[in-house]
Amino acid sequence: MSSQKFKKLNKIPVDLSANCAGIESPNPFWLASAPPTNSADQVMRAFDAGWGGAVWKTMGEDPPVINTTSRYGAIDIGGCKMAGLNNIELITDRPLEDNLREIREVKRRYPKHAVVASLMVPCERKNWHDIVRRTEDTGCDGLELNFGCPHGMSERGMGSAVGQVPEYVEQVVGYVKEIAQTPVLAKLTPNITDIRYPARAAQRAKADGVSLINTINSVMGIDLDTLSPRFSVGGKGAHGGYCGPAVKPIGLHMVSQIATDPECKKLAISGIGGISTWSDAAEYLLLGACSVQVCTAVMHYGFRVVEDMLDGLTRWMQEKGFQKTEDFIGKATPNLVDWKKLNLHQKTVAKIHPEKCIQCDLCYVACNDTAHQCIVRPIDLGTDGDPKNLRLPKVLEELCVGCNLCALVCPVEKCITMETVETGHPPLTWEEYVAKGMTGYGEVYKRFHD
Repeated sequence: MSSQKFKKLNKIPVDLSANCAGIESPNPFWLASAPPTNSADQVMRAFDAGWGGAVWKTMGEDPPVINTTSRYGAIDIGGCKMAGLNNIELITDRPLEDNLREIREVKRRYPKHAVVASLMVPCERKNWHDIVRRTEDTGCDGLELNFGCPHGMSERGMGSAVGQVPEYVEQVVGYVKEIAQTPVLAKLTPNITDIRYPARAAQRAKADGVSLINTINSVMGIDLDTLSPRFSVGGKGAHGGYCGPAVKPIGLHMVSQIATDPECKKLAISGIGGISTWSDAAEYLLLGACSVQVCTAVMHYGFRVVEDMLDGLTRWMQEKGFQKTEDFIGKATPNLVDWKKLNLHQKTVAKIHPEKCIQCDLCYVACNDTAHQCIVRPIDLGTDGDPKNLRLPKVLEELCVGCNLCALVCPVEKCITMETVETGHPPLTWEEYVAKGMTGYGEVYKRFHD
């Protein structure tokens, strides 16, 4: 869980309710379309635990889906289990009529919670019209079109095979919007060069919003004894979809790309990817998402993980003085700019706090072997003194370029901090640098941006 320490709170009332593309829910925490939303029993238990919404595990036409065993693999990093999760599971293998009947029952029992139906059928108008009519008859709150699944279904011309081609996205969303009576979200694949192109295509077809990211193409590893992939099906393996905490930076980046794109202004965003804590969710909301979808954390810890998410987000909002989620959605987007707009005169240097140092030498090795050789130790300089201090690292500030590497490798919290140094120079960006003719790149830069 997050280590965020809250200050004394103002006990202002907080409204966690969310509205994503017209889909309302008691809070912004939704279960993503995945194994946790495969049945009415699971979804209703999740709602009882505190989840605000659920996107039903993707449904398709009635011909049976056959899954493999095994179908999940994970990578552990340090002491973190399932830092990354890989799967080759397909869409629901339950009959369509069973799912539709259960969605109808869940909406009857939980009318104020968001129930979104995830759909995937072949790219024919008739197929989409048929499943949309049957699905909306359940009383569901919205539709999510799965253009993201990167394995199995994509080999049948669905999933990411659609999401990777903006023209297909526009075509299918268009089919659905011809008859849909509820909000439509297009679920986008990250397995693409620029996520903005399929998002723009979805907007052209009048989608109400997008959800992202779906899973990332991946192979979890190779068993060095058997030479088979980890995990395997009878000794053979296939690429699968990667998710979990490790993908959060990718999800944040792609959400921010759409949130800051002038051509995607009308799209609501449901953020997905590596959300395990309330603070993860807050980051997505600050970058423009109006709801967040969670899967791996639930598969790891169970439905009750939402209790900490609700409590943490409430406390943070109280500390910041936000009364409702709309008060801070997108607030961080102005701080994301192109590199050319960053201040080249900003200067920071590393400061090592000796009272916290455990003399592990990680900062010294990292700086001298791979960075800018600005950390030294008295013992290397031939300095006499107290033996216990001879290995204490010291930063040569005149050589420090403020790269942050030493602070990142240090195992002791706040032992190394990055301190701002006044340079006496006014802010200067690369864009301004070129415009003032201070570099020979001016004409090349101008032609590229023109």
